[in-house]
Amino acid sequence: MALKPVDKKSKPGLAKLPTAVRNKMGYAKKGGKLDISKAIRKPGALRAELGTPKGKKIPAGKLAKAAKAPGKLGQRARFAQLLKGFKKGK
Repeated sequence: MALKPVDKKSKPGLAKLPTAVRNKMGYAKKGGKLDISKAIRKPGALRAELGTPKGKKIPAGKLAKAAKAPGKLGQRARFAQLLKGFKKGK
């Protein structure tokens, strides 16, 4: 895997860090597409927790309120908000 070069003039401190640390930070990594095909492990779990009937859209206000909740409910709601921004077919 080829690493992206780090510009020593614009980020002098970053160039001094070990490669493994830079990679953890997200620098000097090989670029790629985001694969979220396996991210949805339990389809319909958020809908069931929120009490929204199958076939109906989850209201944005309900989703926003759930996103502030702790635990799995909040995680699922925040992920749903993230997916909402993706466009199909691109």
